[in-house]
Amino acid sequence: MTENQTDNAEIERLEPLIGEWHLGIEFPGADPIPPGPSARVTFEWQEGGRFIVQRWTAPDPAPNGIAIIGWNAERGTYLQHYFDSRGVARVYEMSFADRRWELRREREDFSPLNFNQRFSGELSDDGESIAGRWDIDEGEGWRLDFHLTYRKVG
Repeated sequence: MTENQTDNAEIERLEPLIGEWHLGIEFPGADPIPPGPSARVTFEWQEGGRFIVQRWTAPDPAPNGIAIIGWNAERGTYLQHYFDSRGVARVYEMSFADRRWELRREREDFSPLNFNQRFSGELSDDGESIAGRWDIDEGEGWRLDFHLTYRKVG
């Protein structure tokens, strides 16, 4: 298998994400935002099928944004290039295997690294939902930042 075929095979493993999802968001100490059209995300193939474009909108305090996901052969991992409505730009290392989706940011990139972040989510058996959580480490160990639930709608 050529490197290009390997890259294509890796990115094709993300097919379960493709589509439109409603988001449920639970910040500690705040009223939850139930999954619905006020918070949504879409994943779609970029022309050529080598990258996935992720777009999301959400009510305050969550930002709106866009991310580009692709396979990085040098690192042997996916990378998510993240940009949001606050002007934040970050790069997350990403994995997606056995229905488990993970994102991690533990090194400086476009923006200073004042804290570490990680996301872990589990795709349901039927592929129609993802239960996940974002954690943050500001130097005192990992703690919950917020819960995030995805419900597929299209």
